[in-house]
Amino acid sequence: MENAKLLHAIIKTALDGIITVDSSGMMECVSPSAHRIFGYPNGELLGRNISLLLPGPDGNSQFHSIPNGHKNGEKNIIGKEVIGVRKDGIKFPLRIAVSEVKYRDRIIYTGVLHDLTGDGETEGTLKKYAGGLEESVAERTESLELMLAELQKAKEELHRALENEKEVSRLKSRFVSMASHEFRTPLSAMQLSVVLIEKYLEMPDRAQILKHLHQLKNSIGNMNAILNEFLSVEELEIGVITPGDDPFDVVQFAEELTEEMQLITKTNQIIIYQHTGSESLVSLDRHLIRHCLVNLITNAVKYSGENTLIEFSTGITADSYLFTVKDNGIGIPEKDHAFIFKPFFRAHNTGKIPGTGLGLNIVERYVNLMNGKILFTSSPGLGTQFIVSFPKKPVKIL
Repeated sequence: MENAKLLHAIIKTALDGIITVDSSGMMECVSPSAHRIFGYPNGELLGRNISLLLPGPDGNSQFHSIPNGHKNGEKNIIGKEVIGVRKDGIKFPLRIAVSEVKYRDRIIYTGVLHDLTGDGETEGTLKKYAGGLEESVAERTESLELMLAELQKAKEELHRALENEKEVSRLKSRFVSMASHEFRTPLSAMQLSVVLIEKYLEMPDRAQILKHLHQLKNSIGNMNAILNEFLSVEELEIGVITPGDDPFDVVQFAEELTEEMQLITKTNQIIIYQHTGSESLVSLDRHLIRHCLVNLITNAVKYSGENTLIEFSTGITADSYLFTVKDNGIGIPEKDHAFIFKPFFRAHNTGKIPGTGLGLNIVERYVNLMNGKILFTSSPGLGTQFIVSFPKKPVKIL
């Protein structure tokens, strides 16, 4: 009796549904959980056929076919997922385990039913959560990759900034060293010339006085050139230079420049000028192009010997303005070609010839400001040729 009460209590309180069915399919015992799972009031299913709850595709119940699936005639508990039908007609998934037992000379089937609806929802929720988690991980990974990329970029920019700072520091040191040297030389020459002029005034010796006055004039010119280069670099660095494009006659401009530059040539150095093309008006910044040409011709004079020719030419083609300066001087060693436009760089064969190493750097930057190009060819002992070109623009007639 006690065992029967215990069994009844277990069946009554079990979460899964428990149904016993006779061989004809009539339900003899239905637990409260089974009534709840199928949506029937307690007791309503007793005496009714199990096919009401578990209809098969052929109209018969799925219930009896489950234990018939076992092998070798063994009467073990067999589990299977099936489709059940609630009272309201809604179908839902079930997992059912059916055992076949003999009781008082008859066969009784006992089924334990577990509603899979909640499990499916839980599985779907877990899948959804897992999918969301994967998406979140992917987004976080992408965010971390972007962050790492940004950090790497910042690191590279910081490295470049540090390198630039080091380069600026090196340039400043070279500037101070070069400036002190370049200024000291003409100042010393000027001081000596003044002392000698005073001496020759007492004699008086006109020839010696004129000689040292000329030396004084050259020294002042050198200092002025150095100061102009420093000022040009400063203006380029702070970006205050804006090129103009007022039209001017390039032939007249070049002839005046040739005459002016002839005054600084060495003994028997001659500057030859020629123009190519039927046009003579150009639209360029007159001041900047003059600065460039003065620098190139000055270099040609400086690095060429006495009794030499310096060729200066201009030209206007269908699409370009051309300026060429060619000398027969010492030339530039091939190993120095890649560095010739770097600030403060001087070719290794310049020896004691004075210079700041800024001139060609300024020329290149001025040419770039005017959207031009500068090219050169040079060989030691064979001279150097610089060609500066600018895109031709419509000339504005004022």
